[in-house]
Amino acid sequence: MDHLDALEQQSVYILREAFRHFDRLCMLWSIGKDSTVLLWLARKAFFGHVPLPLVHIDTSYKLPEMIQYRDRLAMEYKLRMIVGQDRETLAAGRDFPARLKANPGMSLSEQADARAQCCGLLKAGALKATLHGTGLRRRLNLETGVYEDDPDKEPFTGVIVGARADEEGSRSKERYFSPRDKNNAWDVGDQPPEFWNQFKTDFAPGTHVRIHPLLDWTELNIWEYIQREKIPTVSLYYDQGDGKRYRSLGCGPCQRPIESTAKNVEDIIAELKSGKLKNIAERSGRLQDGKNGLEHLRKDGYM
Repeated sequence: MDHLDALEQQSVYILREAFRHFDRLCMLWSIGKDSTVLLWLARKAFFGHVPLPLVHIDTSYKLPEMIQYRDRLAMEYKLRMIVGQDRETLAAGRDFPARLKANPGMSLSEQADARAQCCGLLKAGALKATLHGTGLRRRLNLETGVYEDDPDKEPFTGVIVGARADEEGSRSKERYFSPRDKNNAWDVGDQPPEFWNQFKTDFAPGTHVRIHPLLDWTELNIWEYIQREKIPTVSLYYDQGDGKRYRSLGCGPCQRPIESTAKNVEDIIAELKSGKLKNIAERSGRLQDGKNGLEHLRKDGYM
């Protein structure tokens, strides 16, 4: 058994344990490389079928390639695809792009604050409302390919997420089974110990739990697994001829590509192994992270 087999086996075990212990379970799919590997693993864990809904939070600012990819795979894999969105914030013009357009003279500090507030509304807030069933839920009709209002408004109490410990500082503090309170808030200092593959899954009623099957994977592991399994990925990860590519995917106005001539999976693996990116944070192009990284957003329920 090689290192990828061992990681795959552990992740499949976590997925099956989560499905066994939590009745109202869903999986977040950001359309990025990590959550797409997670989707692939779920299909393996359940023999080609994904027996739980996939949830995507659409800020309306994802690049078109991401949305096209999401819907193509959802139709091909016959996924129960649910999309949440905070339409009220968008309609009121409280999102970052609308605020910047209304006030183009914003200082860099003001822009950073506005980006963080936008993420708090369009991502953390929309995710919380979607999971609780109080916000908009639209479900893909696999017969027509059209999104329709989802009649299921019951809350999800278990959420599978494709977070990796090495990706960003706050995620290194996670557990495989990580409890939140009823409002999805995360108390970093109150996490159960996980020794020798013994996981706490019996939480008090009302506890919201995040499950992280990819916690011990690295960025290189992810790309090596994508190569081995031939997993389809978004074209934005690859240089299209301008010497740039995205290393991490988010909203169009708040992400920047890196300088790279990697045109395929093999090139990315070689680039990571070369050490060229060793001193550059994986999420360095995600401008919304700000000086505090993701932790302030994640404490309030963000992925």
